[in-house]
Amino acid sequence: MSGLPEFYIAVDVEADGPIPGPYSMISLGMAVVGRPDLRFYSELRPISDDFVPKALAVSGLDRDRLLREAPPAEEAMAAAAKWINGLRSEGRPVFLAGPAVFDGMFVHWYFMRFLGKSPFSASGAGIDLRSYWMGLQGCEWVSTRKSIIKQKLGVEGYPHTHHAGEDAAELAAVFEAILASREDNK
Repeated sequence: MSGLPEFYIAVDVEADGPIPGPYSMISLGMAVVGRPDLRFYSELRPISDDFVPKALAVSGLDRDRLLREAPPAEEAMAAAAKWINGLRSEGRPVFLAGPAVFDGMFVHWYFMRFLGKSPFSASGAGIDLRSYWMGLQGCEWVSTRKSIIKQKLGVEGYPHTHHAGEDAAELAAVFEAILASREDNK
């Protein structure tokens, strides 16, 4: 253990299908909680020919353009790992997503598949926003939608755009507000 504190990296992905491998992560955004100046964004070249048109439409990204112009997965994930590892002087990075099951599945699979390791951890474990809120508030799952959390915390000025970079920044702001509300209630 380095003795350095943990810090949270809010992560959002856009994908053209429900699982990595047969489908592709087409953009990756990350933002450090409490540090809006520390952000990462990359689009990725699709890794397969398969895609779900409705899933692709959510992001608004042009698949043909990504095939021509986006960096290959190896390059994009190497840049992401370099960015994360460059922050290690701040402490130990902790993955944060909402939902962690979807974003975490893609991010961990891509790091392992294309780099052989993840800068977050060997297991890819991290924090799921909705589960964290549920435990903190003692509420039911239905009350953990990000829109509800944002309304309760007064951070509605961050739209959810389905742009991975913007949505990572939104998630970072929401989690920062959650952490601040915990401090206020001590």
